[in-house]
Formats: sequence, C-alpha cells, structure tokens
Amino acid sequence: LKGVLDEDTAAEGLHTLGYSAPGTEYVYLHLSLPGRELSDISILSGYVHLQKMDLSSNKINDLSCISHMPYLIEVNASKNELTTYFNFKAPKNLKEADFSHNQIPKMHDLSAYHSLTKLLLDFNEIEEIRGLEKCHSLTQLSLSHNRLTAIRGLENLPIKFLNLSFNQIEKVNGLKSLKILQRVDLSNNKINSLQGLEEHDLLEVINLEDNQVAELSELKWIEDLPLLRVLNLLKNPLQEQKGYWLSAIFMLLQVTELDLKKVSVEEKALSILNIQMMRPEHHLPQPPKISSYSLSYVPTCYIINSGTLPLADEPYPMLVILGPVGGGKRQISLKICREFKNFFRFG
Repeated sequence: LKGVLDEDTAAEGLHTLGYSAPGTEYVYLHLSLPGRELSDISILSGYVHLQKMDLSSNKINDLSCISHMPYLIEVNASKNELTTYFNFKAPKNLKEADFSHNQIPKMHDLSAYHSLTKLLLDFNEIEEIRGLEKCHSLTQLSLSHNRLTAIRGLENLPIKFLNLSFNQIEKVNGLKSLKILQRVDLSNNKINSLQGLEEHDLLEVINLEDNQVAELSELKWIEDLPLLRVLNLLKNPLQEQKGYWLSAIFMLLQVTELDLKKVSVEEKALSILNIQMMRPEHHLPQPPKISSYSLSYVPTCYIINSGTLPLADEPYPMLVILGPVGGGKRQISLKICREFKNFFRFG
C-alpha cells in the first residue's frame, strides 16, 4: 500500500550495527528513511532497539510507535504532517527531537522528558511557549517562524542557544533567569528596546536584525556584557542615525563583529577619538607615563614593588595580573572591566 512502511523498505534504512542497550544482542541502532512519502510507520513498533531515527520529509501524522522504543536518543520528524508532538510514551533517554516544518498549533507538557537537551519546533503554528518547566537538561531551543507574541515559559532552564526569530515578539522579557545563555536570535520580530538582555554575563552572540530599535541609547542595556562579541542590528531604524557605526563601536568596545562586518582595532581607536571630538566634555582617563617598575619573586606570587604616578590622587588605569595558566586571570579581568568600566576597556 502506498505510504505504508513495510519490512523491506525499513530494512533499506537500517544501519550502524552495535550492541543493544542491555548488551545482550548485536542489532541495528539507526534508521534513516527521509523523503519516502511515508504516512503509516506503525510497523516500527517492533524495532525496539533503535537509538537514532530520521523520518524527515514524509507525510507522517502519527508517531505513537516511538512508545515502543525505550532506548531512542534522537528523532528527526521534520517536514511531515504532524499536528501534535510527543504523543507517545517518553523514551527515558531521549535527548534530541526535531519537529520543525509541521503543523503543530501548541506545545504540550514535557515533564517526562528529563533528558531532552535539544528541541527544534521551527516553522509551525505555535502561539505560546509552555510545558518546558521540568526540562532541566534543555540547552538548545528553536521556535523560529511561529506565531509567538511574547517570551515566557523559560524560567530557570539551562538554555545556551535560543532561536525565536521570525515571530511577532515586541519585548525582550522572560530571559532574566537564563543565566548561561550564550547565543540568542530574535531577528525579524517587532522589538524596539534591548531592555531584558542585560546581566547575561555569558552572552556572546545577539541577532536583532529586522526589528524596530530606533535609539542608540538602547545599547546601554548590553554595553556591560563582558563576553559579547557578535551583534547584528541590520534593518533597524537606529542604523539611520548620523555616526551610528562609530558610536555603536564606542559603546561596545568588546564586540568583534557588528552588523555582519568585522570590527578592526583601528575602528575602535577611531570611535574613541570621534567621541572626544564630538563631546569635548566627555573626558576619558589617560594612562600615566611609567618611568620604572620592578618585579620581585616570592614563592607564591609576583609583587609590583614600585611605579611612578603623576599625582597621588589621580586615577592610575594600569594593572598587571600574573599567575599560572588556568589561574582565573581572565575571569578577574572581566570583573574588573565590568565594575570599573570608566577606567578599563577591552581592546
């Protein structure tokens, strides 16, 4: 019958021989059957030893056979005709699930999926993030091209990579408790403020292309992010402001890529000079000339014995941090630059 998976077709997709999870048999562990126009895969209920399964680009609307796969680790059911997901008994060790490009209208309670680390739900019809409260292993979540209007339902999750692009989100809220967030994609939404992105000390990449951010002052919310390296603000109204490029670089000297262009050291220096010329009253502390200094060795540390200051009460923005590899010098430097940002900046 057309669309019904039979044993011969299933055998064509089996690969990767290995020991079963209990270690008692030598079995096929992986199944790949993409693009076969399958609609009925109920025969897979008997394939209990599968650990990875790719059923993408078919016409499947029922995955209940997964209830009989207790050892399944990864499933790819993208580009099918699913209107729901996880409508099966939870495999205890399921880690990665791809249900993108389906017709799923809402998210369900995933409390039983404690091992889930990666969940892809792009290109569906989801209006609200929900059901993830007990997913304490989830590090990657993607919900691009849905119908989300707000960010919620992510409290205290260990998410590192978050993609909510191509939705209808207006405010960056609901991210405060994501303390280990590293990359966030909020492009193609309706966001007009960066408030809500502050205090994410591990955030490295922010994509806000094609939003409604209009004021340069909004960059104040992310200027203290110590690890921020990549920022995309293309197709936002603030790009039209005079002096946008150098002003943005000056406020975010730690960034190495802005609007898909590399930021050079020369441009960082020019941004500082530009600000001084535009705002003479904006005084940047100048490092004093050092005439001499010496280092003495002691069994546990190095000590700077002397330095020459111009005046005793003037700021002295120079610091030498010495120590063994892995001793935490980088973390100390980040903290200093964050807490004393008027004197120390990243080059």
